[in-house]
Amino acid sequence: MGEAVGAMLASAAGLAINPLPLVAVVLVLGTRRARTNGPAVAAGWTVGLAGVVGTALAIGIGLAGGDGRPTWAAWLKLALGAALWLLALRSWRGRPRAGRVTAPPPWMRTADRLTAGSSFGLALGLAVADPRNLALAVGGAVSVAASGTGTGGMALAAGLLVLIGSLGTLVPLGVHLARGERADGVLGEWKAWTGAHNTAITTTVAAVLGAAYLGDALTGLA
Repeated sequence: MGEAVGAMLASAAGLAINPLPLVAVVLVLGTRRARTNGPAVAAGWTVGLAGVVGTALAIGIGLAGGDGRPTWAAWLKLALGAALWLLALRSWRGRPRAGRVTAPPPWMRTADRLTAGSSFGLALGLAVADPRNLALAVGGAVSVAASGTGTGGMALAAGLLVLIGSLGTLVPLGVHLARGERADGVLGEWKAWTGAHNTAITTTVAAVLGAAYLGDALTGLA
């Protein structure tokens, strides 16, 4: 089990520091329906991430066929690593230039009109549609499936991957529920900081984990 957990930790950390879920949950926590929409966003993100990880893990277990170091996993990680590098390059080239204001995406402008159902659906969609998030979730699940651990250990490692990867929604929600309106200032600062450093965070995470995936792939193929 330890091998499976260790194999997915880098991917889980990359998911945890994704600014997207934190910004989404902080936005809805600042609306009049925070008590219902905040938990709905956290639930939607967690369910979406669990769906991606669970599907990738099930396919990976089926392909592994008892091989502790399956070649398919190395090739897939090679593709994921290359994709993350391309995403890092695109993110850096598309960074906001000094003096230019980038319009926020439409979903950010409608946060105050969301219901619990639409908040859940929004977070679910963000979890499965963001390319970097998808690559890291699949990469983490592939690492677990290729670890050679028993089914129980894989299930636990996958659960931890989803839990750690959902901290971007769970931690702000927990702060809000514990402190109420007193948490608005802290959450606002978190949102402002992640918004200001979004490009740097996403580019660095994609580049570093892309390199890690490529290294794992080359080791496996060798």
